[in-house]
Amino acid sequence: MRQFGYADHSLTTTWLGTSTGVRRRWVQPTGSVELNVKDADSSAWTGTATTDFTDVDVRALAAEAAQRLAWGARKVRLEPGRYETVMPPSAVSDMLVYAGWSMEGRAAQEGHSAFTGKAGVGGRLTDLPLTLYSDPAAPGLEYEPVVITSSSGGGVSVFDNGAPTRRVDWIREGVVDGLVYSRAEAAEFGTTFTPPGDNMLLTGGSAVTLDEMVARTERGLLLTCLWYIREVDPATLLLTGLTRDGVYLVEGGEVTAEVDHNFRFNYSPLDMLRRATEVGRTEPALPREWKDWFTRARMPAMRIPDFRMSSVSLGK
Repeated sequence: MRQFGYADHSLTTTWLGTSTGVRRRWVQPTGSVELNVKDADSSAWTGTATTDFTDVDVRALAAEAAQRLAWGARKVRLEPGRYETVMPPSAVSDMLVYAGWSMEGRAAQEGHSAFTGKAGVGGRLTDLPLTLYSDPAAPGLEYEPVVITSSSGGGVSVFDNGAPTRRVDWIREGVVDGLVYSRAEAAEFGTTFTPPGDNMLLTGGSAVTLDEMVARTERGLLLTCLWYIREVDPATLLLTGLTRDGVYLVEGGEVTAEVDHNFRFNYSPLDMLRRATEVGRTEPALPREWKDWFTRARMPAMRIPDFRMSSVSLGK
């Protein structure tokens, strides 16, 4: 077994000054730790976000990665199709962060968004009491308390610089509750100024852990990592991407083998929320795909009854 690691940390200080007299300063720590373990036939990944590394348990990350690698001692081949799939918080965050980035009010108002019509504000996505929100004061996930931007577009405007940010419930108790609007857009469409957030949290699940969710699975997949995620259809927020570093077969409540190939998947994060049959406890999560742009997330593990693996990808 070979072990590889990567740690990244930045401490960015931003000063904001405007011609109207606004003067603000914000210091933002951002960091992450990732571990890969590999042998001749398998690889596994674990990772976590951090602000100062004091909360990083490297031994625990290494033990989790080693356990996943050990699951690869037995290999199976599976055909593409729809599988009951258990996703850990990291994989869930990669899907839902993209959903958060897509919640632009203007696009919804103009009819070319998944949040147009019945899926817009006031539309119910799920009967589960799930709340997806951003909060600049969330402990350990803090971001700038005022709007700071050097360019306009996508729900933000340089003319909003210095305006306070706040907690926004994008989805509240299963219902779409907020979309991003600059002040000019809010005035144009007769709604509320809503700046975007720089963290993402999903709450409302049970206290079930990922391990307990696996133990409740008669037959399905444990999908640990997503990669190369791209949008296919903005009208439904259909995403495609690849699995990476471990897709595992679960039988009788235990992981029994590693799938001997990766899959290309096609699924919408909105359908994840609509169709989830079990949602666990909210935990810190590092998005594997998006960590270069977004590290501040807390997500639960989630059970999807029909996650679509559309084709086989032979690369490891």
